[in-house]
Amino acid sequence: MTDSRYLKRTVVKEEIESAYLGEKRKLRIYLPPGYNDVLSYPVVYCQDGEEFFNFGRIATHANRLILDEDIEPFIIVGVEVNTSVRTAEYAPFGNRFNAYTSCFTEEIIPYVEKNYPVRQNREERILAGDSLGGSVSLHIAMKRPDLFSKIISLSGAYYIPSQEMIAAETDLSGLSLYMVVGLQERDYQTDTGIYDFVALNRSTKELLEKRGAKVVYFEKDGKHLWGFWQQELPDALSYFLK
Repeated sequence: MTDSRYLKRTVVKEEIESAYLGEKRKLRIYLPPGYNDVLSYPVVYCQDGEEFFNFGRIATHANRLILDEDIEPFIIVGVEVNTSVRTAEYAPFGNRFNAYTSCFTEEIIPYVEKNYPVRQNREERILAGDSLGGSVSLHIAMKRPDLFSKIISLSGAYYIPSQEMIAAETDLSGLSLYMVVGLQERDYQTDTGIYDFVALNRSTKELLEKRGAKVVYFEKDGKHLWGFWQQELPDALSYFLK
């Protein structure tokens, strides 16, 4: 049974106006136990923000890590997405990809840093995402290495265009990735085709390592579902925050 202390969560809902996307974008912001705005905190930025909170149970995981595992308190920013345009925003071949990644770096980050006491250095900002959320997190970090160095990738959707963008880089030694993929993801149907996510993640790991990135990589029993990723989140968060 879940300890009731883990369920006492403070999650603030915000909304920003994005000039890049031409619309409003919702954020969910988790504030840790004992939150004090005179202090400063590491920050985790999540793609698919609503799902990270609802299905990934990231706020509950965070409470347990902070209260019981001696992890330093941290803030979580979940960036919500409309599923009907998710591929358009997260995939590098999508027609909203450039607008979304610009919104993320030029509008969302400044908004959060203006309104919340998050630390403003690349070592204490973490990007997290599942499937296409994992690959777009990597692309954002590649686009702005001054902002990000750490990425949590849960079954990242590293399609050929993403791999080509990685291959075009010469030095990714500033990046550190925590990658996990499920062994039951070899024949997964997406809105753009059927993919072997194990093969995609293995080859992407090799591309990253050849360019100097530090990669911690796991293949485990699991499907392309939140039931798998939810169980992997605590170890992924601990890796970068311990």
